[in-house]
Amino acid sequence: MVFTQKEIIEWQSQYPILKEIIELRPVFWMNPNLTKMDEAISLPLTRKDIEDAELRWQRFAPFLERTFPETSATNGVIESPLKEISQMKNKHLTEMDGKFYLKCDHELPVAGSIKARGGFYEVLQYAEKLAIESGMLRNDEDYEVFLTDRFKSFFNQYSIGVGSTGNLGLSIGIISAKLGFNVSVYMSMDAKQWKKDLLRKNGAEVLEFEGDFSEAIKAGREATVKNPKGYFIDDEDSKHLFLGYSTAALRLEKQLKAKDITVDADHPLFVYLPCGVGGSPGGITFGLKQVLGDHVHCFFAEPTHSPSVLIGLVTGELDNISVQDFGIDNRTEADGLAVGRPSRFATVVSDQLTSGIYTLEDDELYRQLAYLADTEEIYLEPSAAAGLIGPKQIYRYAEENNIKLSHANHIAWATGGSLVPEKDMQMFYNKGKNLK
Repeated sequence: MVFTQKEIIEWQSQYPILKEIIELRPVFWMNPNLTKMDEAISLPLTRKDIEDAELRWQRFAPFLERTFPETSATNGVIESPLKEISQMKNKHLTEMDGKFYLKCDHELPVAGSIKARGGFYEVLQYAEKLAIESGMLRNDEDYEVFLTDRFKSFFNQYSIGVGSTGNLGLSIGIISAKLGFNVSVYMSMDAKQWKKDLLRKNGAEVLEFEGDFSEAIKAGREATVKNPKGYFIDDEDSKHLFLGYSTAALRLEKQLKAKDITVDADHPLFVYLPCGVGGSPGGITFGLKQVLGDHVHCFFAEPTHSPSVLIGLVTGELDNISVQDFGIDNRTEADGLAVGRPSRFATVVSDQLTSGIYTLEDDELYRQLAYLADTEEIYLEPSAAAGLIGPKQIYRYAEENNIKLSHANHIAWATGGSLVPEKDMQMFYNKGKNLK
């Protein structure tokens, strides 16, 4: 859809925050469409869908444990710890009353990022579907059969394609190749070279494009659907990716209980989620709302140069509009967040369930990255550091937005970093230190 200059000007008049967004200034936005769970209209999925997805994870656990020895400690469960980061809070977030935690998805086994949740899940559900439809898999069968040459030869007839800025492609490439699929990853110019190299090392084909994420998605979709046995994993419109992310809520609920963290009207929980196309933060938000209710408040964090979900929600155009429509270049060092147009599937849900969005400059990502490394000895890639400034933003704007923070706890979702080569991570850290 192409918008006229008149429409763009009218939106700016109707929504003054757009002027700040276009000028690439960091902003904080509260969602006027936020809806209580029991009043949300036509949500495309339910809690039962999340629980069914978790059962699929459990069925595949024996396969994952045998395939990836790094999951043996968790018996094949792809999960990350919840860590309190009190030193970070005490030094850089002194205004906070409650506790500050890091959801360490940068430590997720195998893929080293939050995309292991969605990417692995969608490939696994597709493999299961093919195996059942072909008669190769019985309902009561141990899923270790997916390790056999018979299954790998079967999957080798099929192709999987995905467009990615980096981490999603990495997760899908790794798991698809292990199962035996022919997998092609269409990478945008923002993707880091080490991610492309790692994909090729794991048996995936990597095709590179000069354009941004949307162009890689388009090229991948067109090439994959030409193959009658091709399956395209569409980050812009996938319920299976979304469901994979949403199951994180069931695991987080157990981790909160283990730490005696209550979530209710007197003890709200604020969660800060780095946001690119919106699938992973949208899926997690949907899951948390289903599992923990209305007293969990989810805020998305986007780069000032790639505020795709923010623009979609502010204007009400959702995925019909892109940052380029407003003359924003979609260039950011946060490769996982370098997205110009939001997810069709996820944004419909986020429009009702997301509490708000804030944007931040690339320099702030590096600064927060260095703060966390110095205080907690935890290292993230730049995009994963976007949630760390969340509490500061909330406290800054709490009074004018009537946000109640007494007895609140806070979680920054760390989305990636453990697979980053040491020299690259040192470069990120040094840049952050120089910006302090």
